[in-house]
Amino acid sequence: MADLDSTVDAKDFGIGTPQSVPASPIKGSDQLDFGMRHRLGRIFQGDGRTVMLAFDHGYFQGPTRGLERVDLNVVPLAPWADALMATRGIMRTVVPAASPNALVLRASGGPSILKELSDERVAMDIGDAVRIDAAAVAVQVFIGGEHETQSVHNMTQLVDAGLSVGIPVVGVTAVGRELTRDARYLGLATRIIAELGAQVVKTYYCDTDFEHVTAGCPVPVIMAGGKKLPVLDALTMAYSAVDQGASGVDMGRNIFQRKDPVAMIQAVRSVVHGRSKPQEAADLYAELSGGARD
Repeated sequence: MADLDSTVDAKDFGIGTPQSVPASPIKGSDQLDFGMRHRLGRIFQGDGRTVMLAFDHGYFQGPTRGLERVDLNVVPLAPWADALMATRGIMRTVVPAASPNALVLRASGGPSILKELSDERVAMDIGDAVRIDAAAVAVQVFIGGEHETQSVHNMTQLVDAGLSVGIPVVGVTAVGRELTRDARYLGLATRIIAELGAQVVKTYYCDTDFEHVTAGCPVPVIMAGGKKLPVLDALTMAYSAVDQGASGVDMGRNIFQRKDPVAMIQAVRSVVHGRSKPQEAADLYAELSGGARD
């Protein structure tokens, strides 16, 4: 029982100041449950943006260049990333459990590069995402692909499971060789993914009308890095995407395949969070890398 004699009378009840909770800087998240908003807040910083480092390529490509040894090549980049996107196998074996990064788990898979890639299935149970303390799960969605309906069903299954435990879903637009990466297609794909419940969409950048893609999507759009580009081109793409409404980038090969990946992720971060112009970021890369151009 409390010692009533030593209890100090409360005085400051803030009378006249209505209780309020600050609005979230994350697009479309204000009406989500607390746990989901809290997890999204790990991925996106106070400016509503994120630098996500993608190294989940091995789930269908195997040990691609730059990912031969994730522990040696990628884990050292983590201090400059807001979020890490990888498979549960990599998370459990090489990512330090003490890492403060938000963890985004690849949750779909199946075929390798030797098969038809669009024929994926849900590859993990949401309960395992909870055990790993994931901030989100990611699923590939093949709008216009041969197995479009199955991939959409994969996503909606994960959305339902995620809602039950407060874990957001990142819907990843998968663009096959036969599909054009233009605003019309990307706008269609991102909108479908968001309409069916994903809390975040990852998609590619297009040179024309990308702002229409981001404006038409009611949840955050994160730009996918795609294939390795020259340094200035990659930084220009990141700058243009954020300038036209993207909530950050999820880059892999454009970072870990550089001669100096640590310098590159810092340059990308300067664009996303520091609002550096592309040439300024490229100069930063050159300075940090000792003049590397690749």
